[in-house]
Amino acid sequence: MKYLIFKRFLIILLTLSVMVPVCEAQRYKKSLRNPERYLFGKSLNNKNTKVRESPSIVRAKKKQTANQKKNKKEYDEFVKDSRKRAVKIQSPDVQARMAENKKESDLKYKEKRKKMAENSRKTGRKYK
Repeated sequence: MKYLIFKRFLIILLTLSVMVPVCEAQRYKKSLRNPERYLFGKSLNNKNTKVRESPSIVRAKKKQTANQKKNKKEYDEFVKDSRKRAVKIQSPDVQARMAENKKESDLKYKEKRKKMAENSRKTGRKYK
């Protein structure tokens, strides 16, 4: 009889000791989403490695950007000079007409921009 009570007590203790780790395994919600975090303390997938380029590559990139800037500047100067030359080779009356046309087109463009801005303001107020 004494052994029977001891056996029952031992079985109850064993079942309780087995149940505690099962309950703890399901206790953390984060461990279900990312088991690595639960096992190792942090996720192993989120390593941010910083890649450093070699000095020769950095130099080549700087040289390339400098060349691009220089080429763009030269191109802008060429366009500016060619426009001046196109006006310069014309006769004086054609030059006057070209200047007048440029002024008119600038005025029309400004009016168009003002009108578009005004219309967008009206529609903006309309739908607010």
